[in-house]
Amino acid sequence: MPQNVSFMDSALTSKQTERFRLGISLFFLMIVWLFVGQIGEGMPGNSLLMAAAVIGGYMALNIGANDVANNVGPAVGSGALSLGGAILLAAIFEASGSLIAGGDVVSTIKKGIISPASFTDVQTFVWLMTAALLAGALWLNLATWMGAPVSTTHSIVGGVLGAGIAAGGWGVANWGVMGAIVASWVISPVLGGLIAAFFLYVIKQTVLYQSNMVAAARRMVPWVVSVMAWAFGTYLMLKGVKHIIKVDFLEAALVGLGFAAVVFVLMRLLIRRRAATMTNGEEGVNNLFTWPLIFAAALLSFAHGANDVANAIGPLAAINEALAHGAVATAASIPLWVMMVGAIGLALGLTLFGPRLIKTVGSEITELDKTRAFCIALSAAITVIIASQLGLPVSSTHIALGGVFGVGFLREYLKRSYASQLHTIIENHDPEDRERLEGFLSRFREATVEEMAVMLKGAKKNKSEVPLSKKERKRLKKIYQEELVKRSQLVRIAAAWIITVPASAAMAAVLFFTVRGIMVG
Repeated sequence: MPQNVSFMDSALTSKQTERFRLGISLFFLMIVWLFVGQIGEGMPGNSLLMAAAVIGGYMALNIGANDVANNVGPAVGSGALSLGGAILLAAIFEASGSLIAGGDVVSTIKKGIISPASFTDVQTFVWLMTAALLAGALWLNLATWMGAPVSTTHSIVGGVLGAGIAAGGWGVANWGVMGAIVASWVISPVLGGLIAAFFLYVIKQTVLYQSNMVAAARRMVPWVVSVMAWAFGTYLMLKGVKHIIKVDFLEAALVGLGFAAVVFVLMRLLIRRRAATMTNGEEGVNNLFTWPLIFAAALLSFAHGANDVANAIGPLAAINEALAHGAVATAASIPLWVMMVGAIGLALGLTLFGPRLIKTVGSEITELDKTRAFCIALSAAITVIIASQLGLPVSSTHIALGGVFGVGFLREYLKRSYASQLHTIIENHDPEDRERLEGFLSRFREATVEEMAVMLKGAKKNKSEVPLSKKERKRLKKIYQEELVKRSQLVRIAAAWIITVPASAAMAAVLFFTVRGIMVG
């Protein structure tokens, strides 16, 4: 797996391929420019619509480059999918979600952060949405360049807020909605992290820490995979196909329950068939989650395409509606060409620029295996379901990253817990025993959490522990923390999340004044 990632990275980051990728992106935007110019010929403000379409395409490219990594990154990092396979799968399902379930009407003001009634002048509204779209795209581009996964929804929300205030003053903003969005910076990652950590802990206690993992897997794995089937069935009905089929939570949950029943039977048959040749170890259990992870990546991508394509095309659809009808509306129809700009741009951005963020999510925060990646994907679906029923604003990006950090910090906790037990036992030994036990400590430091558990049990049984000073114990714990969760990534990503709305808002305000100055001048 690392070889695949390394090969793809080197192929997509060399100077030659960088120019090639930029060239394809510019060609796509040029096609958008020419196509919109052709279909909008004779329409008032056609040149402005052409420019807005190019900016919408640019935004879609950046959403594909940044946001989609959260759906497939854990599957790639765990080895369930190769980088190339993940890009192909996500591109197909993101585009399919956009075109099939993206809807035919979109709110002109995302999340209700400003009121359309505050803007009766069509030109001002068009300038506002153009500035918001460009600011969101520029911020996403910068975040991708920095290797920081950020919320595309928050990027466009910040853009609309900043441009709206620049156009109409502070009073046009809905600060109550903005307060809820700020709250989501904490709610999304914490909820995602807790749920992912909970399921990983359950799997460890009921399967990975059992002496007979095969028998434990036969009992438990069908149940946890069925929970995922229920979650994704419900999630898709509530979020993924809401523009095609409208159902309430109970109806969606019943559909999810049907999926879960089918998956439970299939998983029991699969594990029963594999039990005879399955290794009694962590690797054997991990392999059981390969196909559930692949399906999760596909379904998350489909739902993401259906929901988040509006971040790219919503403002563009609003501009098209305003120019075509000469009025500002609270909702705008989405022409097929607008949807195509979003869908193709999103898939193209993922293919050309997505590998960097996929690598960040999948392998640069904490080490992921298939069990951990499974818990992260499951957490994403369950968190969205819980949040939607409680009316809490959450970000899919923040949920996924919260899940990655959650499983990493759980591993740290378990590893420190085992280390503390060992240290307590070691301190009871005589000095003459210490020298011959150095090999044990060396192996212990290189062990996984699961191997540490086995070694600790053996140490207790055989009385073969090694003593460590208080200073050495603290140093060992610090080493474990740095190995399991990269603090530098945590700080960098958290900082990017916090400044996303202010940064895109500030850029949008500057861009609004710039656009207005150019158009008026």
